[in-house]
This record gives sequence, C-alpha cells and structure tokens, in this order.
Amino acid sequence: MAMSFEWPWQYRFPPFFTLQPNVDTRQKQLAAWCSLVLSFCRLHKQSSMTVMEAQESPLFNNVKLQRKLPVESIQVVLEELRKKGNLEWLDKNKSSFLIMWRRPEEWGKLIYQWVSRSGQNNSVFTLYELTNGDDTENEEFHGLDEATLLRALQALQQEHKAEIITVSDGRGVKFF
Repeated sequence: MAMSFEWPWQYRFPPFFTLQPNVDTRQKQLAAWCSLVLSFCRLHKQSSMTVMEAQESPLFNNVKLQRKLPVESIQVVLEELRKKGNLEWLDKNKSSFLIMWRRPEEWGKLIYQWVSRSGQNNSVFTLYELTNGDDTENEEFHGLDEATLLRALQALQQEHKAEIITVSDGRGVKFF
C-alpha cells in the first residue's frame, strides 16, 4: 500500500528555496520546512541520512522548479529540527543525522501501549522481534531503525516500564 506524498503549496513556490531575511517570514518558512521534513521522512520511514543525501533528495531539490535549497540553508532547517528535539547529529562535523518524526518518548509510549494491549507485560523480546516480528506488523513502530528503537526503550527504561537486556543473539528488552 504505497501512499503518495502531498507536497505543501510552498514547495511549488520558488522563493521557498531561499531563506527569507525578514524574521517573521523566516520563522514561518522554517516551520514549514520542519513540517515538510518530518512528514516526508515519516511517510518514507526514513530515519537517518547525510546532509549531501538530503540536498539531492526531492525533499530539498524541486526538479520541476529547478530549485534546490542551498546546503547552508539545509543546515539551518536541520538545526531548527534539532532544537525541537526531532533531530540528532550522528557526527561532530554535522554531516549525518538521525531524524525523529516522533520523539523517542512518543515511540516508547506507542510500543508500551502495544505491549499492554496485547497482554505482553513481563515478556522479553529481542529488538528484532519488536520491529520486524509478525506480531507487530500492523504497528507504526514496525520497521523502526535500531537507533531510534533503542532511544525509545531507554525512555521507557527511565520510566521503569522496561529494561534493556542482553540476550543470546544480541539485545532485548523486558517490559514491566
């Protein structure tokens, strides 16, 4: 079931690809860019990329308009996402990043709701079972990348709802 992406009206507006100097306009523009990045990555279940990949992706490169957001502006958008808690840099050079269209706490809540709903409290799962198992196929966290999953489980661990453990074939988690 492939869903098509609905581009916002701004994406068809050439000035959108140039960060505006007026403070109010720029704030609205950055909010629109942040929303676009999160929606796009959510639909495509994309959780990490490099700045160079981002610059070449349809996200920041409108081929029809022949407009591309410059890399410096992409950095500004990504930094805005970081401030909101939706992005984490994966290296000191800020060349690759983890995009979180849901914050780890939100993912943790979704996972814990599934555990409770399916009566699996006090059960142990491997990380693979959680994100790739048949039981979670219809859950939004199915297919979630391991880095984001671990952050979600760490958030649950802080709330004393789960404990990340080592199991024979890697890492797992026990839910309470």
